[in-house]
Amino acid sequence: MHSVGQVTPQSLHFAAALPLQSGAALRDYTLVYETYGTLNADKSNAVLVCHALNASHHVAGTYAGQDKSEGWWDNLVGPGKPLDTNRFFVIGVNNPGSCFGSTGPMHTNPDTGRPYGADFPVVTVEDWVDAQARLLDRLGITQLAAVLGGSLGGMQALSWSLRYPERLRHCIAVATAPNLSAQNIAFNEVARRAIITDPDFHGGHYQAHGVVPKRGLRVARMIGHITYLSDDAMEAKFGRGMKGGAPGYSTQDIEFEIESYLRYQGDKFSEYFDANTYLLITRALDYFDPARAYEGDLTAAGAAARCQFQLVSFTTDWRFSPARSREIVKALLDNRRDVSYAEIEAPHGHDAFLLDDARYHHLLRACFDNIAREAGHV
Repeated sequence: MHSVGQVTPQSLHFAAALPLQSGAALRDYTLVYETYGTLNADKSNAVLVCHALNASHHVAGTYAGQDKSEGWWDNLVGPGKPLDTNRFFVIGVNNPGSCFGSTGPMHTNPDTGRPYGADFPVVTVEDWVDAQARLLDRLGITQLAAVLGGSLGGMQALSWSLRYPERLRHCIAVATAPNLSAQNIAFNEVARRAIITDPDFHGGHYQAHGVVPKRGLRVARMIGHITYLSDDAMEAKFGRGMKGGAPGYSTQDIEFEIESYLRYQGDKFSEYFDANTYLLITRALDYFDPARAYEGDLTAAGAAARCQFQLVSFTTDWRFSPARSREIVKALLDNRRDVSYAEIEAPHGHDAFLLDDARYHHLLRACFDNIAREAGHV
């Protein structure tokens, strides 16, 4: 199996305002995206891959002249890989509000001539899906072979099946949920408060002060990272290992290996991620709840769907537990939709959807093999 090789991001500018769920609108915006493989003559082999919290449009391949630039799902997408770019035309889109190229808080607000900062409008999963649909319109793609996403990306895939039911034939939602639990919202709020209370945050207009709220970002990432791993995975990797081999009897210095790891992850994250983007994306996670418009009835919300579904969960994922995927499965079955569900025993926790578990990749390969066979793309 090979990589898709070197890739180049593309961009499209949209002059027409994008109406948002909040009642606001995003005007004069740009979406950055990448594509892999070849779109066939009838444009029927396109697969949209939706990114999660800290990922981007860079799904696969590498960038010329850059080390460590491999796409975040490169182990899944490429020639001969489960999502085979010899058969499918894969599209990754960076969502509005992100910090990886598409219009976001770090870009210029056309109304003020200054960076948006905290004035960037609040965006939702539904807003992202609408923006993605506009990009596909520009590419001339009227129907997708599939929409694929994990975690927050899985929420976008589910939203696609409800907002544009005729525009996709398959929805593949991995390690996701129909909404966040109170515990998950709580984790997001603690992370947001870490950022907002950083003295360098300046009400979200830190760019004007020439600073970055790195301390808050570090803590936010550390909190998030704990929730992405299972207890067993942490125990196996770090246990109670001590950095210096023995206690240093300090309350402030690093003592345990897990502390060192979390600080490293936090430091790395604070160098490339935007604080306002973190606030926006975690709030979009909080808001996602298709059943809200149906008085909490997920079955009623799922009635709009028309495509076939593949849902995947992982046994040790306690942030988006298998029980949450089973809620979605039940709602779809109640509507007599075509649904397959796999619950994979994996030790890694939520991050399992990004890793190389052979059973998981075999499942997705079989899924895409069936999609290709159904459309005659074998």
